[in-house]
Amino acid sequence: MSHPDHLRDDDQLQLKTLLARSPELTAATAHVRTFATIMTNREGDRLPGWIADVCADQQCGLASFAAGLITDLDAVVFGMSTEWSSGPVEGRASRCDAF
Repeated sequence: MSHPDHLRDDDQLQLKTLLARSPELTAATAHVRTFATIMTNREGDRLPGWIADVCADQQCGLASFAAGLITDLDAVVFGMSTEWSSGPVEGRASRCDAF
């Protein structure tokens, strides 16, 4: 997966063509890019506003995902605000659960 700013010219043109055909996809794309920025920059404090925007947007199709984040919002905000990760631990725990 490539960052949208790093796409080849023909891929950028194809993306623009697809987005021009679908307001729903355009809306979803904008929200996903904002979510990625929040994650990348560890701006978890922006997450509640992002969730509100997504839930208010009837076109984007991400409301269910956004609403699911609310169930454990404090943990999600914290996880998106810190450099610490439990990923390696979770991976090991998941492997143990398989047995």
